[in-house]
Amino acid sequence: MPPSPPPPLRHLIVCGGNGFLGSRICQTALTRGWSVTSISRRGAPSPPPPWSDHPNMTWHSGNILHPNTYSHLLSTATAVVHSMGILLEADYKGVISGQEPIISGIKKVLTNTGGSADASGSASGGGGRGDLTYETMNRDSALLLAKEYVNALSTGSSKIPASPSSSSSSAEADKTQSSSTQPKPTFVYISAADGALILPNRYISTKREAETGLTKLGETSNIRTILVRPAFLYDSSRPVTIPLAFATGVTSAVNGLFGGKLPLLGAAGYKPLKVDVVAEAAVKAIEEESVSGVVDVNKIQELATKAWREAML
Repeated sequence: MPPSPPPPLRHLIVCGGNGFLGSRICQTALTRGWSVTSISRRGAPSPPPPWSDHPNMTWHSGNILHPNTYSHLLSTATAVVHSMGILLEADYKGVISGQEPIISGIKKVLTNTGGSADASGSASGGGGRGDLTYETMNRDSALLLAKEYVNALSTGSSKIPASPSSSSSSAEADKTQSSSTQPKPTFVYISAADGALILPNRYISTKREAETGLTKLGETSNIRTILVRPAFLYDSSRPVTIPLAFATGVTSAVNGLFGGKLPLLGAAGYKPLKVDVVAEAAVKAIEEESVSGVVDVNKIQELATKAWREAML
């Protein structure tokens, strides 16, 4: 008897796979045996990371606000991650990456007036700087992507499992039971633990609005939604994040001494997290069928620890 074929690889799609956290999610998923597709406007990153040519890694160029550029990829996805939110309504990437002085970045933030977008996920400009608003990037793009994922699953090869009704025939029940053995389609939204004094309230309010909309969509479409709420992210590859993480670590430690009840700290009241920790937690959350809803800072650390222990075995 010929050997059984290997099981198909789980397929993860990461929207924002070129970003600070998104790229680490891609890398982590590859090391855990996933097939990964990154969707971003640039497609393949430049310069490419060492793992970018992995045989199970695909780089796709697409605009999240224009589903016709990526929707055909969604029907095969075991899970989809939205990692495309913005911290500021200004071009702050140069500051974070160390390519631009912090002072000039602050000036951009203080002089930026932002923009507006409607709740359907469309924005004026069709891909210009007008898209760089909290409403568009933190909320609307996530809801649009999730709806496209649900639509793709409904019409594609990966059907969303449905609960059998009491009047279902045994054949229908058997079919449903068979489909339920497949991983439940999962949508992961990278949210935030809280806002910050230096950020407009719309930063966190749009993320919470996205969470509410995604939760409702998950309930009506029977997909699993995971809402990851990290605190400040840091890594040595982004030098400017190190002193900021140190300062945040101090304030979070002080906050802990007061039982986490100091007012007005926002995200500074939470322990900063290394970006790899959040990436490992996000992938592990997808793999654990029991995880759904809000994944807070403590749960992130718990999941990352589990993933680390598994890697050591």
